[in-house]
Amino acid sequence: MEYIENRTFAEIAVGDSARLERRLTMQDIKLFAVMSGDVNPAHVDEDYAHSSRFHEVIAHGMWGGALISTVLGTELPGPGTIYLGQTLRFRRPVRLGDRLTVTITVRSKDADKPRVVFDCSCVNQDGEIVIEGEAQVLAPTEKIRRPRTVLPEVRLRERAQLHRLLEAAGPLELLRTAVVHPVDAASLRGAVAAAEARLITPLLIGPEARIRACAEAEALDISSLELIAVDHSHAAVAEAVALARAGRVDALMRGHVHVEELLAAVSAEATGLRTGRCLSHISAFDVPTYPRPLFITDTGVNIYPTLDNKLDIIQNAIDFVRALGVAEPRVAVLSAVETVTSNIHTTIEAAALCKMAERGQITGGLVDGPLGFDNAISATAAAAKGIASPVAGQADILVVPDVETGIMLAKQLQYLADAEGAGVVLGARVPIVLTGRADDVMSRLASCALAALHARQLKNQGQSRMTSAR
Repeated sequence: MEYIENRTFAEIAVGDSARLERRLTMQDIKLFAVMSGDVNPAHVDEDYAHSSRFHEVIAHGMWGGALISTVLGTELPGPGTIYLGQTLRFRRPVRLGDRLTVTITVRSKDADKPRVVFDCSCVNQDGEIVIEGEAQVLAPTEKIRRPRTVLPEVRLRERAQLHRLLEAAGPLELLRTAVVHPVDAASLRGAVAAAEARLITPLLIGPEARIRACAEAEALDISSLELIAVDHSHAAVAEAVALARAGRVDALMRGHVHVEELLAAVSAEATGLRTGRCLSHISAFDVPTYPRPLFITDTGVNIYPTLDNKLDIIQNAIDFVRALGVAEPRVAVLSAVETVTSNIHTTIEAAALCKMAERGQITGGLVDGPLGFDNAISATAAAAKGIASPVAGQADILVVPDVETGIMLAKQLQYLADAEGAGVVLGARVPIVLTGRADDVMSRLASCALAALHARQLKNQGQSRMTSAR
């Protein structure tokens, strides 16, 4: 066991010194910003710092000052030290990647009190002084030796992946979106937030009195939004699908209406929004422990998909993820195990889908399976089981056996792995946003961003078909 031990006032002599070396990382900067509330862009925003007169200055000397405090509290004098004050001068900026060496040296002792004055300096890897000054402490008079506390691992919760989706959708034309039966706070708030974020132009469809009452109760301003009054959810669904079929709206967003009711109208042979593909839902997850967006499909439409359904589900997902900028998506077809066995039907289907990809029935991505969840997303797990695959350990898309598995996996990621997700229905003439009652505003905004990006994909496909026809 490692121990931490102090040096008492009697044990300290003038000239004694201690030092600490530490390299500055972006994690350090962000943790310092979280603790102090200092979000000066010159410190925490690399793009701003590099484009301004603060070129390459991403941190300030206060971080170095914190290291001085660390040496005083853990090394010299150590535990029991009471910090009285400091006078520090910041000579040079501290930059990301700098390796700092902090040195404290005893300048004087006050015999009447256990007061010690230290000369303090902090130099970077080039030997340049970045901080210098003095610190005064009350040194401990009793010996203290205790086990060194093991600090918990700190992981910053960031939403870089979802923010990138919002940024990608930002320059696009506002998506004219039929919001179906938004009579509850969550769906109406999400529609208003998406409008304020300039992602969509909402068209509210439902009972006018209930929508306006909800807006008043939630203090939401919907005065500038178009509203089509209908009596109930069935009429709202029918109106929204008819508007999309006529080309008057570019997307649908679920409000307070059952998913089955909405998708039944979308799937209707004569009056719906069917294409040559089956409908499928894809979720995009920002998982703090995963280095890229993780897409899961199908998580909302096909309860027990057939092999033919899965063919469409995979192709829908590949085309969509390619439209987001992933040149060749890696697709893991999940099952309980990674070996083909007649006792588990989904392993046989996974093997068949891989052969279909080999024969060109699925295009644009790398498909492998069956793979367990662990070896689909963990290179370590894949290596431990001897799986050599261009997909294993680095999947972009996870294809689940059925909706039950997909929903359970999605909720586990959200509630146990601190992931945040967004989703959209693919395979229809227009994107369909199936937000849930528990989805927060960020999830709803990101889902609208996915819908906008999918609408662009559909538009480009339509233009490509027109060009080919000529």
